[in-house]
Amino acid sequence: MPGYMGKLLRVDLSHGKIVEEEIKETEVRKFLGCRGLGARYLFEVRKGADPLGPENKLIFMTGLLTGTGFPTAGRYDVVSKSPQTGFYGHANSAGFWGVDFKRTGFDGIIFEGISPKPVYLFVEDGRAELRDAKHLWGKGVHETTRMLKEELGERVNVAAIGPAGENLVRYASILNDYNRAAGRCGMGTVMGSKKLKAVAVRGTKKVEVADPDGLKELTREVIELANQNVLKASLETFGTNSGFDLVNAMGGMPTRNWQEGVFPAGEKINGPALSDKVLVGTKGCYVCPIHCARLSEVKSGPYACKTEGPEYESVGALGPMCGVDSMEAITYAHHLCNDYGMDTISTGSTIAFAMECFEKGILTKEDTGGLELRFGDADTMVKLVHLIARREGIGNLLAEGTKRMSEKLGKGSERFAMHSKGLEFAAYDPRAAKIVGLAYATSNRGGCHINAYVQLQAFIGAPQPLLPEDIREPFFDPLSEDPILGRVVKETEDAYAFVEALG
Repeated sequence: MPGYMGKLLRVDLSHGKIVEEEIKETEVRKFLGCRGLGARYLFEVRKGADPLGPENKLIFMTGLLTGTGFPTAGRYDVVSKSPQTGFYGHANSAGFWGVDFKRTGFDGIIFEGISPKPVYLFVEDGRAELRDAKHLWGKGVHETTRMLKEELGERVNVAAIGPAGENLVRYASILNDYNRAAGRCGMGTVMGSKKLKAVAVRGTKKVEVADPDGLKELTREVIELANQNVLKASLETFGTNSGFDLVNAMGGMPTRNWQEGVFPAGEKINGPALSDKVLVGTKGCYVCPIHCARLSEVKSGPYACKTEGPEYESVGALGPMCGVDSMEAITYAHHLCNDYGMDTISTGSTIAFAMECFEKGILTKEDTGGLELRFGDADTMVKLVHLIARREGIGNLLAEGTKRMSEKLGKGSERFAMHSKGLEFAAYDPRAAKIVGLAYATSNRGGCHINAYVQLQAFIGAPQPLLPEDIREPFFDPLSEDPILGRVVKETEDAYAFVEALG
């Protein structure tokens, strides 16, 4: 079947068994791939199953275009019942892992059960094997990746969890290519609950397409369109943080746990500030003409590190949300989240929520082990990242996420616990663009900014080429409550579901 390898792996972690399974063409035509096929297989999970129990499944799935050479088609999805929300969860990641996995001869993996000991899965050209991961357990994502490359060869690509996943932090993520994250909904938490440390892949198989010449022509056209887009230059120059000033100027930058919408010290952590203070290079994901990824280094001081990023969402969550205006501290905290394997959005949001709880006297120094959780205190923000990942002290409470934390604390904290269905919001305040609030409320995975990417029109003022022509342009007032915005959100959700299912 062109575009597909035609089979997946079912891995029974409880009994250490692996079987190959054919993917039916009828299923492909209904669900395509990535989170589409992932959602289809998630229906196998019994209603009421514990997200961290043996009945839940962890599903890695590539898409129709993954590995075909089509621009940006290197993505894969991880789908499971979310330990954050208690229902459908998925996370998407770029880089090269999805391509390298598909080239092993499989379109996806379904992990079932719970391993009695830490293991990792090695997949290479049609073969798969579970191996002992005792020597990797407790290691960060970066060291785990390095060790597996030493063990299996430099060309192997690794998707791994860090200590946060092992310790069942509710918003643990899965990292591939060292720093590309399947970040949201706690997919790394599910992986940790199954004692699965990593999935290492290496493949040489080719993804066949029905019309190679037609795909080449379409690829050329898409790259030409990308090169003509004004957003390309902005993303190449400043990365995803290029939108910081626009959002801040519109009053849409969540600040001090959403108490304000403008961060006064924005010039210290915006796109140009990132370039001036920490940028040392750029890179791109699979067949991407944009190269928005930042290679960064804090060369000295307590926040010294080399990393990839931070992205806009990391800056927003670990910066303004926590009142922090140090680019170096934000970069370091982002680096720690990647190595521990934690979603930066939920991490920063939960820390900001804790800071407001402390500000209002709901949390005290007795609760925090002597820490004063003050907005703007970069050192404390960084300390909390460590404590959360290790589930130590007050970090054990914060590791539960904003929703569960507020339910436990009570005392009115529920009023400023910012989430939808248990998933913390991204760094776009819906009070500055009401359509964003509608997207948060209706997203099928909770407070998500990707399922319906309305920010392109609402904050950036750019057309959304995936939508029908009559609603493609940014025609509406951000504060409008025009009923047509419901259609815009619905059409955007559908369009992005389709695009993501393609890979």
